[in-house]
Amino acid sequence: MSDLYTQSQLIPNLPNDIALQCLARVPRYHHPILSLVSKSWRSTISSTALYTTRSRIHTTETFLYLNLRINSTFHWYTLFSRTQEKPIKVCQLSSMPTRTIGPAFAVLGSKIYVIGGSIGDIPSNNVWVFDCRFNCWEMGPRMRVCREFAAAGVVDEKIYVLGGCVVDNWARSMNWAEVFDPKTGLWTALPSPIEVRDKWMHASAVVGGRMYAMADRGGVVYDAEGCAWGSVSKRLDLGWRGRAAVVGEVLYCYDYLGKIRGYDVKENVWKELKGVEKGLPKFLCGATMVNFDDKLCVVWEGKGSGKEVDIMCAEIEVWKNEDGGLSGKILWSDMILVVPNGASIVHCLAVDL
Repeated sequence: MSDLYTQSQLIPNLPNDIALQCLARVPRYHHPILSLVSKSWRSTISSTALYTTRSRIHTTETFLYLNLRINSTFHWYTLFSRTQEKPIKVCQLSSMPTRTIGPAFAVLGSKIYVIGGSIGDIPSNNVWVFDCRFNCWEMGPRMRVCREFAAAGVVDEKIYVLGGCVVDNWARSMNWAEVFDPKTGLWTALPSPIEVRDKWMHASAVVGGRMYAMADRGGVVYDAEGCAWGSVSKRLDLGWRGRAAVVGEVLYCYDYLGKIRGYDVKENVWKELKGVEKGLPKFLCGATMVNFDDKLCVVWEGKGSGKEVDIMCAEIEVWKNEDGGLSGKILWSDMILVVPNGASIVHCLAVDL
């Protein structure tokens, strides 16, 4: 903790630990204003102690992070939650130091991990980490093998990465799957049977502690608790399109008709999400989804003008009916960003801060 924080009284007549809890309850939207009050407040607002306290007293907020491709370059943005008092605010963030094509993404705590990808058409084992608390990039521990278009997911505070490499030698064969433990800062090989070692993975998700990775043909599922591999059902394989999100152990994506559907893993069946048809367009392509504070957040490319594209966003409350069907209610839907024509959404993620 900084000297300013330990030596200065943050709020008169209050112990600093109590004052810190008061500041931790202020929404992050107001932090730039709080940092202008005094040097000690500015130091505290930018300290790890504040975010540790927010997590401990359960005052964290969920923020949406977008990665867009614009004119062959990649740009990062964050979206401040929309409330009745405040309109949507989108801020552009610093770009990742290295431009990569086809990386995997994972969120672990307050950090976004950008894993592998190709640099100049050559797969990389680099891992870039964006600390969302302080808006800065750093190089993370490199993987054991180079990957592009791999699958990634988080189970029990560990990152699992599958595929994205050609199994043409012993090293790639033994390290086709890896797991990263942030406590040790190390990647370790995850033993996998030969029959599951596909090269490219086009989608992945974690449902109930099991990681699903979809390949060009079928896919695999890894049960982290039981350390067991299996195949995904044919029904899941045929119905999974685009970027999916898991809310309430139901996997949501859009079908070939552009409607949002949810896959119930226990029942092995797809169900249409009812109640949102009139408020959303048909997602034939270019839409991505994420679990946003136990709600379904959908981001897509709107029409815009001839030279610009509107980036649209909707937050949807979803639930399972008594009869087992899926229903949703659109909490809000609006344009959040205008970008040049030809831009596309690479990924969206949700981070608690």
